[in-house]
Amino acid sequence: MKTNWKMMSAVLAAGAMLLATSCSESSSDDATPALGGEIASGQTLVGNVTSDAYLLKDGTYKLSGGLHVKAGNTLTIEPGVTIVAVDDDAPDYILIEQGAKIDAQGTASNPIVMTSELKKSGAWGGIHICGRAHTNAGEGVLSEIGNAPYGGSDDADNSGTLRYIRLEYTGFALDEEHEANGISFYGVGNGTTVEYVQAYKGSDDGFEFFGGSVNVKHMVVTDCTDDSFDWTEGWNGRGQFLVAYQSGEEECDCLMECDNNGNNFDATPVAHPILSNLTLVGDNSANNTRGIRLRAGTQAEIYNSIITGKAKCITLETEQTEQALLSAKKQ
Repeated sequence: MKTNWKMMSAVLAAGAMLLATSCSESSSDDATPALGGEIASGQTLVGNVTSDAYLLKDGTYKLSGGLHVKAGNTLTIEPGVTIVAVDDDAPDYILIEQGAKIDAQGTASNPIVMTSELKKSGAWGGIHICGRAHTNAGEGVLSEIGNAPYGGSDDADNSGTLRYIRLEYTGFALDEEHEANGISFYGVGNGTTVEYVQAYKGSDDGFEFFGGSVNVKHMVVTDCTDDSFDWTEGWNGRGQFLVAYQSGEEECDCLMECDNNGNNFDATPVAHPILSNLTLVGDNSANNTRGIRLRAGTQAEIYNSIITGKAKCITLETEQTEQALLSAKKQ
């Protein structure tokens, strides 16, 4: 299900103070701040990025409401930047729209940290990236947060680079059906680079893929209370060195929840990621016992992996998934 956040985002932006940056533009909507150029440490981020914008090395910024990077523009986040979502009961989030890019490259010794004033899971809405790669959900689909279109036919689409980033306390819930993830990949293409990223103590999924072909490496999910990794709508990228850890401090669901399309198990392109070198450690829950849950027609190739801490390491729930695995075995 998709939720229209457009009206809520506009209301939040209307109440925000117009930011002074070194290079800002006027917006077509006077109530929505327009951001661009070098943004000094200490500023509050909200509104639309309408020209290339830069968050400066080791700077600290507040996030209040939605920050939308518009098509044709890049949001660059330099090493050591800290972004803190304010504690205001609002859906604070960063959205990269189709045709826009994010260039967020921390380092191993100086990572980018995205966190919240409220040190509690579900405090803010994480990152949402909308690309032009495939989805099997049909035309006119919109992101669950920010109401932005995604999908297309360019599986090599490039939405930028994410490297050495830690996202803390994500998973803002509008209601019981609509919660954000650490990072949501909507139709993101394999021209995008994603590696060395962590989702820490979120209240929904760590990382979720809605179609697309993006390849990912060195992803870590720590104590996200729904699923650590989740895919649907035909994601067929590659993943390597993926880690999920559920400490048992909070009840968590699956280590991986894996769908092709919940409304049409036979929808094409069929979800078929190729995954290797997984280390998935569950919380030994008596209630949530599934490790990797393959359902809704998904296919998958999984190599050289460890799954532990769940009574049911792998479950198969649809005939299409079972037949795909049987066919692969026969080959």
